[in-house]
Amino acid sequence: MSTTQMISRAADRFDLPDDLTAADSKLVYLFVAVSDGATVDDLQTALDIKKISLFPVLDTLSERGLIERVEDEYVAAQAS
Repeated sequence: MSTTQMISRAADRFDLPDDLTAADSKLVYLFVAVSDGATVDDLQTALDIKKISLFPVLDTLSERGLIERVEDEYVAAQAS
């Protein structure tokens, strides 16, 4: 199954923010949202995305208030 197909199937079960358009952003957001927290190493291993590509995605998701960094892990931001 392709990454795009996996994202589509997961998006059907979870509310993905409408402004997420890039596949990597969707994938990272979904992984963080369904986990109890994920480190950069966890994300790199599970999603097979290089760290140099992960950091801008994590920064963007954090800036948009979708995820938060708690110590060394990223978690889904709490809905206000």
